[in-house]
Amino acid sequence: MKILLIYPYFLDPRLNAEDIRSAPMGIYHVAAVLKERGHEVEVLNWHDRAIASGTIEAVLREKSPEVIGFSILHANRWGGIEIARAAKRIDPGVTVVFGGVGATHLWEHFLKHFPEIDFIVTGEGEGPFSRLVTALENKAPVEMEGIPGLAFRKDGRPFRTAPAEAACDLDALPMPGRHFDLAHVALTRGCVSNCAFCGSPAFWGRRVRSHSAATFVEHLALLRSRGRRFFYVSDDTFTLDRRRVVDVCRRIVQRRLDINWAAISRVDAVDDEVLAWMRRAGCIQISYGVESGSAAIRRRLNKRISAPQVRRAFELTQRYGIMARAYFIYGCPGESRETIRETIDLMQAIRPLGAVFYILDLFPGTALYADMQRRMKVTDDIWLQRVEDIMYFETDPALSAEQVLEFGRMLREAFYAGLPGFVQALSPIDDPEFRPLHADFFSRLAMTFDQGDYARVAAIPDKPALAETLYRRALGYHPDARAYLGLGILYQKAGRHQDSADVLTSGLSHFPGDEQLQVCMGVSLMNLGRFQEALALLDRCPGHPQAMEMAAACRRALK
Repeated sequence: MKILLIYPYFLDPRLNAEDIRSAPMGIYHVAAVLKERGHEVEVLNWHDRAIASGTIEAVLREKSPEVIGFSILHANRWGGIEIARAAKRIDPGVTVVFGGVGATHLWEHFLKHFPEIDFIVTGEGEGPFSRLVTALENKAPVEMEGIPGLAFRKDGRPFRTAPAEAACDLDALPMPGRHFDLAHVALTRGCVSNCAFCGSPAFWGRRVRSHSAATFVEHLALLRSRGRRFFYVSDDTFTLDRRRVVDVCRRIVQRRLDINWAAISRVDAVDDEVLAWMRRAGCIQISYGVESGSAAIRRRLNKRISAPQVRRAFELTQRYGIMARAYFIYGCPGESRETIRETIDLMQAIRPLGAVFYILDLFPGTALYADMQRRMKVTDDIWLQRVEDIMYFETDPALSAEQVLEFGRMLREAFYAGLPGFVQALSPIDDPEFRPLHADFFSRLAMTFDQGDYARVAAIPDKPALAETLYRRALGYHPDARAYLGLGILYQKAGRHQDSADVLTSGLSHFPGDEQLQVCMGVSLMNLGRFQEALALLDRCPGHPQAMEMAAACRRALK
């Protein structure tokens, strides 16, 4: 069958588009199963609200699918509904299937109110979706009731079959990387935690299942062979099984995959050995859910971690040259200026190099959402409103929008004001093995202040001076091409062209074939009026567009 799998758009713009840019892994896992069973499958990432309705309709007409599946997180449900309506207008016979965490927890709501949706896949999608497609292909609607993990209308009413069993042998599933280029991968499924704000345990289950280390690394190697060098490891807690994680990292090192990756973990699930192996294997960032500095609020969120565990995890992570990022949630039950002050105090103690601040949302499938339904005596029909989500504070008379916005401002101001000090306080482990990795760590960090995300944040003071210090710290550990390049560009911006040429000369002595260093050196030499030297250098980069333009400029200057 001809099948489209669509990741639909969201209603509201994002401060950080990275949060929604990549399609969920599940859509690729389902697509891989369908492809290996002979179906014609295409994945469309339509997360951007700016996509025109005319474009959507033109693509749907051109593709002419028999089945369309939608990956619904929750906040993109209206995008899915609108695209489904367009698809039904074009071809009333097309079968529309919703799946994902948002569809799973609101299956009855969708089938009750939205006739354009024909089926809901609940839970993990590989098995139910594949069996549904087979039944559709065989024109055997009677088989639908025997497919676990499916919901549809029976006699005009929403009906749900028995839950599908979660996949136990993850290695038996097809590798999405055989068919698609994707950046998000996962070693495990499931989460042993039961945080009150998170829908993951209700969707994946609290029993954690895992790929073997060999299969997981084989998937990374397959994607690496396609040219991908950076990955997001999206497990809820990547380091839960420490032995398996060390095995994964050893294999990455042994196979010389030369990749970088970011992971998510818990502060009570890391130690020296795990962090050392993760860094050797290319991990450059770990995100931890800290949520709040208030022990009382953490209890209300059922976040079972302690402040000492938080402090230890952040100290250890950054000792090994891994950027430790903190997730914080504010606007929680019992939130006040005092609890925000506690969060700021903890933040200043752990000195995160990255922080993400979320207002507490209420999502179906979570304990906080169920509590809100009881308190406010509302049903899932509340989602008939054209909104992405419901903030907790909107349901709590003790909190106002003005208060919560002020809490967010306090947190962000404290983070940005403290960030230069957090950086200056870094004290990596003194071990010769890690010196090249520390150089990489400091040069990456410098680049964020010089040319990356932090360069655009006005609230961070003295960014050029901070970047220069970090580049210099990198070179104090080991020659690093990125550090030489960053310093060269930094000095060019400041008009320090001789200083730029000097540092780039040193860089080229270590990395003589680095085109970026050569082109940057060419710029500095041209700024110094040394066109003949610049031309000789730029002619060594014949395939580099900027080098070719600059070489032509040198020739004109020499006439």
